[in-house]
Amino acid sequence: MPLFSHKNRERSNATRRVYAAYELAHTAVDFAAAVAFLVGSVLFLSAEYATPATWLFILGSVFFCVKPSLRMAREIHLWRMGRLETLADRGAVED
Repeated sequence: MPLFSHKNRERSNATRRVYAAYELAHTAVDFAAAVAFLVGSVLFLSAEYATPATWLFILGSVFFCVKPSLRMAREIHLWRMGRLETLADRGAVED
């Protein structure tokens, strides 16, 4: 089954759990990015906090880079789970 197919996440209880775990991680990273940008924006209102504000923007950007990486890791994980199930099914038929 191809990557990013909705069928990958619905294949079994194990794939549903994996999908849910990655979604929780993705949401946590998304929330962390939003908080970093919000706090950084508030800090930029005062010139004396420009350096920590800049670091929070950089941190928020890193979080935004992590988000698609989590999605790709999730899809590869689900894809591999499907390949292992197919391999196990083939082995059972040959026995």
